[in-house]
Amino acid sequence: MPRKFLVVVDDSPEFDAALRYAARRARSTGGRVVLLRVLPDSTDEHWSGVREEIQRQQRAEAETLLSRLGEEANQRSGGQPVFLIETGEPLDAIRKVVGEDPDIKILVLASAGGGKAGPLVSAFLKQGAALTGRKLPVTIVPGELTDKEIEDLA
Repeated sequence: MPRKFLVVVDDSPEFDAALRYAARRARSTGGRVVLLRVLPDSTDEHWSGVREEIQRQQRAEAETLLSRLGEEANQRSGGQPVFLIETGEPLDAIRKVVGEDPDIKILVLASAGGGKAGPLVSAFLKQGAALTGRKLPVTIVPGELTDKEIEDLA
C-alpha cells in the first residue's frame, strides 16, 4: 500500500500550505493524501431534533468541502485522495484515524504566519507521539510558503 499523508481540513488560512505540501509529497513519493474534516460534537439533549438537522447540514457542508479540496489534491498529487469525516475533538479524531489506518505514515500540519503555532501544532509540540498512540512523523509546514517554495521542498 502507498504511504498516506494525513491533512486535517480546517478553516485556517495556513491550511492551504499543508494541503499543497502533502499533495506534492504524495506525488513525489507515490503516496496518497488523506483529508480529515472534524465536525464539532453537539450533545445538548433538549434540542435533539435541531441538533440532528445541524449535524446533517454540517456533514453535507463537509462533503462538499472535501469534494472541492479533493479535486485540488488530485490535480497536485496525481491520485484521488481519501476523504474522512469524524465528529468530536480534532486530536481525538486524529488519534482514531491514525489508529485505524497503519498506512498513514505522516501527519502534515501548517503553522500560522509570524511564527505562531495553532492549537494542533502546539499540542503535537507538547505531547508528540503520545497524541496518536504510535510513532508518527509530523511535518509542520510554514503557512506562508509559496507554491515554488513547496515545490522545492517536497
